[in-house]
Amino acid sequence: MTARPPNPSPEPASGPVPDPVRDSWQAPMRRALAEAARAASAGDVPVGAVVLGQDGEQLASGHNEREATGDPTAHAEIVALRRAAEAHGAWRLTGCTLVVTLEPCTMCAGALVQSRVDRVVYGARDEKAGAAGSLWDVVRDRRLNHRPEVVPGVLAEECADLLTAFFRTR
Repeated sequence: MTARPPNPSPEPASGPVPDPVRDSWQAPMRRALAEAARAASAGDVPVGAVVLGQDGEQLASGHNEREATGDPTAHAEIVALRRAAEAHGAWRLTGCTLVVTLEPCTMCAGALVQSRVDRVVYGARDEKAGAAGSLWDVVRDRRLNHRPEVVPGVLAEECADLLTAFFRTR
């Protein structure tokens, strides 16, 4: 009896492996990237966010406005959540999704929990201040009354490149 050779391993795929979940969020992330570019052109850290309603339609958008307003809480997520609540007519954003180019910080993660969004989708990880899985995981803390779903890494490289280019000039 002769031994059969093992099945050859498949050829490595070229490029990233398709991910239907992440891929489905690319269009709104591109809108968030456009918001981030607005922040950069105003001299602020290029982070942008959009809030989608239950139907997937955009309710609001925002970008970092700390430099423009002198408000330390004017992060893209906070700006977008405030505008979404106004458009929605209620502070509870149940059924909504926030799409943001950079992983939320602790302040923004807390606002996401408090606003009751169903989901947060982010691009680049923030190893220094991220609170959706990198440094902390505020949004999924079991002790809290609300825990949004987290979809990380959507267009992560593009989101990170925008930030890197911005800080390279500083």
